[in-house]
Amino acid sequence: MNDLIEALSILAKYDNPKYPTHCEHDSLYVDIDPERVSKEDIIRLEELGFMVGEEEFEGGFFSYRYGSC
Repeated sequence: MNDLIEALSILAKYDNPKYPTHCEHDSLYVDIDPERVSKEDIIRLEELGFMVGEEEFEGGFFSYRYGSC
């Protein structure tokens, strides 16, 4: 759980949307614009299980590690 908390804390530095997450197809999505996130934080997020989403993943970040539906 500590990895998830760390990842969300990193993402919270860049935005604080009212409804930042959703899950579908065993993935957790976080609606934070990757272009606003530093390269160093993106590297750390990848280590924590989050990847930059492509258009097919609605942009933002996603993780197979923390999502389930």
